[in-house]
Parts: sequence; structure tokens; C-alpha cells
Amino acid sequence: MRLTHLADYAVVILTAAARRPAGERLSATELAGETGVPLPTAQKVMGRLAAAGLLSSVRGAAGGFALSRPGAEISLADIVEAVEGPIAMTQCCGSDEASDCALDTHCRVKPHMTIVSSAVRGALGAVSLQSLASEA
Repeated sequence: MRLTHLADYAVVILTAAARRPAGERLSATELAGETGVPLPTAQKVMGRLAAAGLLSSVRGAAGGFALSRPGAEISLADIVEAVEGPIAMTQCCGSDEASDCALDTHCRVKPHMTIVSSAVRGALGAVSLQSLASEA
């Protein structure tokens, strides 16, 4: 399993935000400069993170983005799902609907892939943003 660029950028951006004092407002421009994420991508990612409730945003001269809750309460799974949607190991996982997979109608593994996806989500859920932001 490999994270997409957007999920990777979301982790990098939130990790940088988590290293700042609690409640400090940050701009996409600041975080793009600090992390090396291109500004248009940082803006897109931060919009998704705000829509998912991981960042709060305030408009105006003193505005910006801040973590919506402490880093210890935000998991790697939360970040990935904010950008990518629900964690599913296969295209058909978690769905009773037919997929465009050639094996869909005869697949004996499909009913069990939800277990695998749950295990992966659990593993990602056990990693907090706070642990990612701590200096090693």
C-alpha cells in the first residue's frame, strides 16, 4: 500500500502545523514554504482537511488555519481518509454492489477483504499526529 501524493502532502502539512503552538493560525503560504509542498496543492489539501474537520479556518486579517483538536486526537487514518476517503484495500471492499472487477461475481475473497481493510485502518488509527510531529 502506498499513499497518494495528496495524502502524503496532508500528513506533511498537518505534521508541520502540529509542531506549532496550540491554536496558532497558519496560512497555506507559510506551510507551503515550510514544507516544500507547492502552494496550489497546499491550498487544496488544507481545504480538504478543513472540510473533514481536522483544521479550523478563520477568515480575515488575523485569520488562517489551525488544528481543530490536539495532535494526540488526530490519527494517521483520519488524515488519509480526509484526503482519500474511506480506507479500502480493494476496489470492492465494503460494498455489496458489483464492481468492474472481472472476478467480482466469483470472488471468494471479497467478503473477507473488509477484515483486512479494518486491520489496516486500525494500524493507521494507532499512529497519532502528535507522534508524527515529535522530534526523533
